[in-house]
Amino acid sequence: MALFSRRPKKPAEQPSTSPEPAQAEDVAAEIAPDGPAAAPSDSAQAAVSDPPSPETDAAARTAEAGTAPDAPDDEAQAASVSISVSSFGGLGVSPSSSQPAQPREPRADETVPPGPQPRMGLREWMRTAPEQTETVPGLRDNVLLRAALGRVGDAPASQALLDVARQLLQGHLFLRVKGDARALLAEGKGLPLAIANSGERTFALVYSSGAALQASVKADGDTETSAMGQPVLTVLRHVFASAYDGIIIDPASAPSRAVLPKELLERAVEQADPQLTVKTLLAAERTPEISGKVAEALTRVPLWVAVGVAESGAPGLAEGRDAEGHRFLEVYSHPLEIAVMGRGDNAGPITGAQLAKALRSDDGITGIVVDPAGPWIRLGREDLAPVLALVD
Repeated sequence: MALFSRRPKKPAEQPSTSPEPAQAEDVAAEIAPDGPAAAPSDSAQAAVSDPPSPETDAAARTAEAGTAPDAPDDEAQAASVSISVSSFGGLGVSPSSSQPAQPREPRADETVPPGPQPRMGLREWMRTAPEQTETVPGLRDNVLLRAALGRVGDAPASQALLDVARQLLQGHLFLRVKGDARALLAEGKGLPLAIANSGERTFALVYSSGAALQASVKADGDTETSAMGQPVLTVLRHVFASAYDGIIIDPASAPSRAVLPKELLERAVEQADPQLTVKTLLAAERTPEISGKVAEALTRVPLWVAVGVAESGAPGLAEGRDAEGHRFLEVYSHPLEIAVMGRGDNAGPITGAQLAKALRSDDGITGIVVDPAGPWIRLGREDLAPVLALVD
């Protein structure tokens, strides 16, 4: 298959795989308010340890109606980044019914020299994850998700939501629980979660950081709550098993908040690696062992490539070039990682063995870059020995 530098094309339909549930890792802490804010009203609802049936959950929501007033329509709109599910390239939509997202404008802190740029150059600022923080002691912030939410106002709405959705697929989320989460867990009781209503729709409230949790406490003044950290897939599968219509992330942190519909989340999880292996490795501290761990993971996890048409008209895989002209195949951990680049490339699944064959077919390819939108990593041929061994 040929290689190409960049040829915008509409996204293509791709098969999906069904992941297995992740194991929960509970972290509980008290939440204290810290100043005024505004957000949809929070109320207790559902049980994460034993998700209720849709019928039971719907009845519970009816009983809670007096304590969980509907969020106003204008506020629900403000909390969301407006985009239809069919606008997500690489998520199984028909090319005739979707349009590729537009490229974002460069950030103010990026250096963009004049003239044509190597395909890698504009993402240098996203090479690694932001420094780990705890804005509430004991709660490690999901710094990548928080950073993506912070960019919501800096890019077109479609690009902003793509960025939030892809960064959601790593790490953990915080849940706000009515009462003492530790005590409830110790007693084997369900954990009543915060929700927000918009008309007939009900959304589970989740948080990227301790600061976002504090903002919700400031908004409603309910200090009799605590927080629990859960792996993102555990939270999303609870949402799928319940009658929720999706999630609202950081509801009191406007404009740094977003609404993700259930249908989009289900499709994204279907196409994700069940362990989110590569995303987790790339979000971690860059120790000397990371390159080897990523290379080994590429031999066994779902992978994707950006597919387009070369100048000759033949189909090809997108490649990147660094400032020195070194060529790298672009490899992605999820179709969302391709869509967020805004180039209109199709997302095509590829196995580790197929990747090895592509590398062996062209000695001019220096290696690969994984998830160019960031956090990303470059792996040279010497790093890719486990992958290349698949076709030895």
